Amino acid sequence: GLSIQEFGGLCQWLVNALNAVTGHLDTEGGAMFPAPAFDLLAGAKAGATHHGRHHTRVRGLPEFDGELPNVALAEEILTPGEGQIRALITVAGNPVLSVPDGAALDRALSGLDFMVSIDPYLNETTRHAHVILPPAFGLEVPHYDVIFHHFAVRNTARYSQPVFPIRPDQRFDYQIFDGFVQRLTGKALATPEQRLGAGLAHGRSGLTLDDLKASPHGVDLGPLQPCLPGRLLTATGELHLAPAPMLADLPRLQATLDQTPEPLVLIGRRQLRSNNSWMHNTPRLMRGPDRCTVQLNPADAQGLEHGQTILIRSRVGEITAPLEITDTVMPGVACLPHGFGHARGGTRLSTAAQHAGASLNDLTDPTRIDALTGNAAVNGTPITVHATEQVGESAAD
Repeated sequence: GLSIQEFGGLCQWLVNALNAVTGHLDTEGGAMFPAPAFDLLAGAKAGATHHGRHHTRVRGLPEFDGELPNVALAEEILTPGEGQIRALITVAGNPVLSVPDGAALDRALSGLDFMVSIDPYLNETTRHAHVILPPAFGLEVPHYDVIFHHFAVRNTARYSQPVFPIRPDQRFDYQIFDGFVQRLTGKALATPEQRLGAGLAHGRSGLTLDDLKASPHGVDLGPLQPCLPGRLLTATGELHLAPAPMLADLPRLQATLDQTPEPLVLIGRRQLRSNNSWMHNTPRLMRGPDRCTVQLNPADAQGLEHGQTILIRSRVGEITAPLEITDTVMPGVACLPHGFGHARGGTRLSTAAQHAGASLNDLTDPTRIDALTGNAAVNGTPITVHATEQVGESAAD
């Protein structure tokens, strides 16, 4: 949430800077850093650059760690010229519902020359694919969480064995990737177990894959410990509290603070049983009342009634949603959950279609980004709200 707004980069920097100047960086009770058994930083080089090494073709948005901002995907498909994207592979995602101005991306995907989706669902994105390759998933797949151990509040390691074997006609996603790579390069990929074993060997835990397999409930490696400057990867080995790119972005922040704030801005929300769009096709998770409601503070709901359907407009689109009047959101803020918008045709999501809701990202403006990082500004979209019978008249805010 902190990252997906116009000053996400500055916010992340200031959180760490505040911990540092108050003596709470790398200390118990403050901001600490895990030491994962499979450590993605084990092979990192001090002083290496992982940002802005290349940029998107149309808007020049910077890459980070080899990835380009998904906010640029639609324009990279739709804008003619050298380097225009004409083919796409998607893997287990639903960007039509999860990237800014999903309606524009929806149109862009429909015009691709070729699209392949590796996904168990025919959803709002994969319905555009010329070929869908459904992988084995869930209880058929072994699992080790490489990413989230780097954000953990305690050092642990766990390898989950599959409950059921896959059928002869099924393929794991890595086998599908391996098929692509072999056809394109003639080389074979390492298996996940081979990569996990190699990663554990480079870590400091001393664990092996056999150790994890012998511990189905996981291994507790203890509480977080101070680890700086050992894990610092700056060229000097020192902590840089005032990096030049961050300082250079401060005037942009000041200019925004000097402006008159928007009367009403939209933010997203995640719910325990509705973190992503795929969860909406699970009957057990969709029980109960409609959760795709737009929340408004009573101060912003003058002339509107709790439960009525209202129209929400932004610069790029408009949607309707039931109104929930609550003091759990502050004045000037509207709040809508993430991942809904299942009324588009051509899918096979029977449960999700019964709880279609509206897509937050049909309102999100792709031109609103964090200029420092290139990341999409999903939160803070300026909007107006209207009673549905007053469409075209003055907004209620």
